[in-house]
Amino acid sequence: MFNENSTNTYKLLLVTFCTFSFLCCNGQSSEISTKPFTDGTNHWYHIKDKTNIINPIPNQPKYAETDYAKIADNILYFQRDNGGWPKNYDMKAILTPQQIDSVVKTKYIEHTTFDNETTYTHIHYLAQVYTLTKDPKYKDGCLRGINFTLKAQYPNGGWPQYYPLEKGYSRHITFNDGAYMGIMNLFKKIVNNDPDYAFIDDKTRKKVAKSYEKGLECILEMQIKDNGKLTAWCQQHDEITLQPTWARKFEPPSICNAESVDIVLFLMNIDNPNEKITNAVQSAVKWFQDSKIYNTRIESFEAPEMDSKYKKIKNDVRVVNDPTAPPIWTRYYELKTHRPLFSDRDSELLYSLAEVSRERRTGYAWYTDKPEKALKKYPAWQKKWTPDDDVLKE
Repeated sequence: MFNENSTNTYKLLLVTFCTFSFLCCNGQSSEISTKPFTDGTNHWYHIKDKTNIINPIPNQPKYAETDYAKIADNILYFQRDNGGWPKNYDMKAILTPQQIDSVVKTKYIEHTTFDNETTYTHIHYLAQVYTLTKDPKYKDGCLRGINFTLKAQYPNGGWPQYYPLEKGYSRHITFNDGAYMGIMNLFKKIVNNDPDYAFIDDKTRKKVAKSYEKGLECILEMQIKDNGKLTAWCQQHDEITLQPTWARKFEPPSICNAESVDIVLFLMNIDNPNEKITNAVQSAVKWFQDSKIYNTRIESFEAPEMDSKYKKIKNDVRVVNDPTAPPIWTRYYELKTHRPLFSDRDSELLYSLAEVSRERRTGYAWYTDKPEKALKKYPAWQKKWTPDDDVLKE
């Protein structure tokens, strides 16, 4: 039985625990990863862009990961009136009053995007911060971001790179830089009742579920059928025909292994996949296996410094024959011929890395080892969902 003293001790411990919990939930112990913002952060600090709203000051100070409420406030500064975000800024930067003023003054501009891991990463961060703090401003920012993403979806289920729509390749359905799959992974969290999204109302949740299903169907419709066989996907697909199409001048219509891996891993994580999904995975995995390149290593080496329009270049890269190297893949394979494919800022189709200008040769990931992730995951997936059909079996 509790006596008066033990009761008082219990109350004191309870108050202490609650105080500790409150402090943790207000950023004094917990942290939320800012790793999803890495791409945009790197662009801000390392690539010259005259269109930036603000540029970093020398030795720009940064918040710690535990300062998540302050980081979330930065995210709200950058959120535009339409609910989306501009790309390529550091959300951890401790902005000067002048920088904040410049950012806030651009809220009316509708140049908003999913490129370089933008918008869907901001939405998820705000959801996590709201879960910890219950501050309604983070919930409101999150919901406005979700509604922006729903509005940006094409009727066929795809998403453009920028919304509202702009001229040029950004209108195309975009897998490049994680845009499409970033949205799908975000919506999957909501569909699967992730605790960070418990605050979402039923009406919005139903809209997200419908959008997710349309997005999944569009993925399956866009898988490239080449020479009569399903292969993988392109970086960008025409928003009307769903066919592979040009993006930037050095990004040709092709079978794109790097971007396709994230699609396949996403499909592999779907429980009880239907026949269309299993067929898509089987076909893509077989393509990854068949498109391996052996005895090849990509080597970076020091070279005389040169200035480009975008940054200083102090290295070069070359292809080295190496019988001990693990399998590798080129980012692009030519449609129909399946030859490794390269290009440059003049859009000429090239067939070796050496033909590419040094600026593009060093400034782009022409080779990738990402398909190995799907190949390693395939055996367990295959045994579970297609036990009688192993496409890697000789």
